Amino acid sequence: MTQTQATEESQAMPELPEVETTCRGIAPHVIGKKIRSVEVRQPQLRWPVSTELAQLLPAQKFTAVTRRGKYLLLHCKPGTLMIHLGMSGSLRIVETRNPPSYHDHVDIAFSNGSVLRYTDPRRFGCMLWISGDPLAHKLLRSLGPEPLGEDFHDDYLWQKSRNRKIPIKAFIMDSKVVVGVGNIYANEALFLAGINPRRAAGRVSRERYHALSVAIRQVLAKAIKAGGTTLRDFTNSDGQPGYFKQSLHVYGRASQPCQQCKTPLKEIRMGGRSTVYCVQCQK
Repeated sequence: MTQTQATEESQAMPELPEVETTCRGIAPHVIGKKIRSVEVRQPQLRWPVSTELAQLLPAQKFTAVTRRGKYLLLHCKPGTLMIHLGMSGSLRIVETRNPPSYHDHVDIAFSNGSVLRYTDPRRFGCMLWISGDPLAHKLLRSLGPEPLGEDFHDDYLWQKSRNRKIPIKAFIMDSKVVVGVGNIYANEALFLAGINPRRAAGRVSRERYHALSVAIRQVLAKAIKAGGTTLRDFTNSDGQPGYFKQSLHVYGRASQPCQQCKTPLKEIRMGGRSTVYCVQCQK
């Protein structure tokens, strides 16, 4: 891995697999548990933390935990708590007796003695209250389809890409086109589909969009199954993230031989992000 990629990886925000892993990890610990109190120690995140939380959530129970794009949605009877982890945020289940650290900004305490703790050193995340339909919220309503959902397929991508001159990599990383295809996953999917990341989105055939849609689903499903690059243990009291090492075909392997043809992989910058691909296998 190059120095640039190492820096990018250390600063990378949680992507769809990480958020999905968080969603699945915290759900068993919060659904159906009576909320005792809410403590907001630092309200100044990307947007101010909703002041209503301390009044609305106590005595309520979360009925479901879902995800839309990279937003977590914790549903209860009076409304929905929407959380974005920003660039450095994380959620942990800890016990009440575990004292908060400097970057532990919000605690949602339950009657059973557990606490859902939001930690965010860089404070780029958000925690907002939505009283109506969460999918109609301005942050969610313009998002593209979920890449693992029924609305995402080759024909959708092909239709959406017509007359688009932007590079295919930028196209699939646009959350208005499809949510959750971050830099690492875009690199990997384009390699599996055999598509040069610089190729104009409008010059990719319907057949190749089929291969790309399959590849996007494959790399994201694999990352989710592995736990993304996110937390190993959602009940880890030290609050420090552990990271999974993923087996990647191109990202982090600049100048190393392509696993298919042995040609040295090429690294370029696109949109300020590292892009690694094979000049022989990706056209």
